[in-house]
Amino acid sequence: MERKDIAWFEECRKDHTALVGGKCASLGELLAAEIRVPPGFAVTTEAYYHFLTVAGIKEPICKVLRRIRDGVPIHDVGEETRQMVLAAPIPAEVEGAIRAAYRELCDRCGTEDLPVAVRSSATLEDMADASFAGQQDTYLWVRGEDEVVDRVKRCWASLFSDRVIAYREEKGFTHENVRISVGIQKMVRARASGVLFTLNPLNGDRSKVAINSAWGFGEGVVSGDVTPDDFLVDKVTF
Repeated sequence: MERKDIAWFEECRKDHTALVGGKCASLGELLAAEIRVPPGFAVTTEAYYHFLTVAGIKEPICKVLRRIRDGVPIHDVGEETRQMVLAAPIPAEVEGAIRAAYRELCDRCGTEDLPVAVRSSATLEDMADASFAGQQDTYLWVRGEDEVVDRVKRCWASLFSDRVIAYREEKGFTHENVRISVGIQKMVRARASGVLFTLNPLNGDRSKVAINSAWGFGEGVVSGDVTPDDFLVDKVTF
């Protein structure tokens, strides 16, 4: 089967999570429901795996990660694995596909060097007993092909940040089977933003919608740097 390096959001669905990760798959579902979503595309998990394979770093990374069992500190293991990813060249065909897709996104939006968000989208994002959403890196206001390619690789490397490695260890996930996609999405100038839960996260009440919001960009809400306004809304009566 031919490798697919790029998937536009309008192509993505929840059953494509293994290819584009949970975040990009969900954005595709929103588009399918005719909800307004800033345009963009996913650099797929197949592109990431091809990068590891061609660079010859998949097994060396796994070997380093296994040293955790021998008592090597996670900080040392994480630093070494991240440097392996950052030092390895991206295959020309993958880099070319990323650059071409970014240029097409610029054309679609009618803006040269369109500012974009480069967002990690792991295959393990939100599950019943674990959530990897927000664990990997996201970069905002990225402009130009070179910066986009660089941030994609940095998102790949963030799959081996100390906290992500520690979280996988805590939850019992094998490092070898985790893959990552990266979403490239047009930036919008937000007057207000936030996080919405389709149930009450405190008690699981599905008749409610919980909203944490603040003025400006949502990064402060997600990171905890900003104390948001909290709204608990009934789905029927609003």
